[in-house]
Amino acid sequence: MGGGDIHIDHQEEGLRRRGCGCSCSKKDFLPEESFQSFGNYLQALKETPMRFKDRLLTRSKDTTEIHEIKARSEHEMKKTLTWWDLIWFGIGAVIGAGIFVLTGLEAREHAGPAVVLSYVVSGVSAMLSVFCYTEFAVEIPVAGGSFAYLRVELGDFMAFIAAGNILLEYVIGGAAVSRAWTSYFATLCNHKPDDFRIIAHSLPDDYGHLDPIAVLVGVVICILAVLSTKGSSRFNYVASIIHVVVILFIIVAGLAKADTKNYADFAPNGAHGIFTASAVLFFAYVGFDAVSTMAEETKNPARDIPIGLVGSMAITTLAYCLLAVTLCLMVPYKMIDVDAPFSVAFESVGWGWAKYIVAAGALKGMTTVLLVSAVGQARYLTHIARTHMMPPWLAHVNAKTGTPVNATVVMLAATAIIAFFTKLDILSNLLSISTLFIFMLVAVSLLVRRYYVSGVTTPVNRVKLIVCIVAILVSSIATALIWGTSDQASWIGYVITIPIWFFATLSLKIFVPQARDPKLWGVPLVPWLPSASILINMFLLGSIDVQSFKRFAVWTGILLIYYLLFGLHASYDTAKASGENKDEDGFKNVEDGTVSSQNDAL
Repeated sequence: MGGGDIHIDHQEEGLRRRGCGCSCSKKDFLPEESFQSFGNYLQALKETPMRFKDRLLTRSKDTTEIHEIKARSEHEMKKTLTWWDLIWFGIGAVIGAGIFVLTGLEAREHAGPAVVLSYVVSGVSAMLSVFCYTEFAVEIPVAGGSFAYLRVELGDFMAFIAAGNILLEYVIGGAAVSRAWTSYFATLCNHKPDDFRIIAHSLPDDYGHLDPIAVLVGVVICILAVLSTKGSSRFNYVASIIHVVVILFIIVAGLAKADTKNYADFAPNGAHGIFTASAVLFFAYVGFDAVSTMAEETKNPARDIPIGLVGSMAITTLAYCLLAVTLCLMVPYKMIDVDAPFSVAFESVGWGWAKYIVAAGALKGMTTVLLVSAVGQARYLTHIARTHMMPPWLAHVNAKTGTPVNATVVMLAATAIIAFFTKLDILSNLLSISTLFIFMLVAVSLLVRRYYVSGVTTPVNRVKLIVCIVAILVSSIATALIWGTSDQASWIGYVITIPIWFFATLSLKIFVPQARDPKLWGVPLVPWLPSASILINMFLLGSIDVQSFKRFAVWTGILLIYYLLFGLHASYDTAKASGENKDEDGFKNVEDGTVSSQNDAL
């Protein structure tokens, strides 16, 4: 297999040590054969092309992710969650700083009162992605979320690039929410946010407003997330109920002060303003993917996950739309305050006391977002570490608490450091890019899952599938480029790209037989629903600025360098030592599942 002679005894010792979180020796971080000596590492680097090809093409099995990979954490996570917990985790994960900050900003700068339509567009996109996530979470109920799903359908490499962007999203997003927590706490205390920050004049202004409160909040959240998932669920449940009560107050009290004249200029910047705002407001929906990482701790995944994910997203979308309508009916969109839109809106209609309720509600919302984010990001990192793409020390699950302590502490430490130093105004677009990119990949993975099974799908049907998916992707990218770069009034390009997308999806439906039926719960309207998810996610990407794409490219480049120097060789050694996907004929690009009845005649 390459990589030098690997001794069986050494393999078994390395496999036994995986996930051991009780020490911090080299074996806990780099136990693989490629890192045991400098000569081994040089040999591994020489074999990089061969190893990269192996990891690029080899797909994991459902059973491998569910049993063998999960076992590397040494202890099981406790199955304590029901659909009720997941609904409240979903609400807690999503309804946070985004609605209280971004709504006012996008209504004033881009969409006007039509910001409600922006929330509808973003909500539809998020809901389509929720359906795709749900089928995977039900059939592969592990902590890895999209990382595990992409490993099964698109291979290690694409899974790692996506996972790296998810982790960036969690860390930067958590830091942004932590700093926003300080701002709303200051409002509650009748102070300015910088009154609670340390101004370091020796540092650049973007990094000189040090925020100790954000760090303290991160420490408290870390303790809650480490102690118990069920305990975190109960805290989130209580906090989310209070949050929902506050949202209902804002809607009812705000509509009592509504003035329909404020809706006279409904969409001042037309469709372009609506979709530009929608791309940014997608950040307000980020977080539901954290719920999918809790599938490993769910009592009945087939029942609980669909209800939890779809139910929480439906409730969230409705709440967002009602809040957006309320804000724009209370005050003219040009007079909306971009920093504290709801608080200032109540002051402008003579209800200054209500700003304290709004601030308290925002604090509750941001606290639950931070908690669910902490729970989700730790489980992503745990599953990545189980494959050894990250040090296996991070995969350890504590025997007493049943939680991934090491991964939780490391992720929240990174979040706290960034929150302490950095202003994060420019990063909401970057976060949306990462999320939309990953949601697009999950939709592609679902198409691959339904239409391709090794040994079942014929070579001809495989070629048809590839052609159809490429056509869907290219037409979606072209539509986004036309929207992002050309005259918005021009419709000629769409006359070409949209029909190509439509006929590519139709061809997939008619000419390629499904190779697999879902075992427990399936996405409806395949291939139309996942194909529409790809199109709308790409379209929203076309509304994001060029600088954000440059930052996205830089981060992806850093991930690629790390993968080629460390992650690739660690995961390659681990896969070969453990015999992942091995059968009597050797290593094959295989995966398991229920073969579709459509293939019986093949």
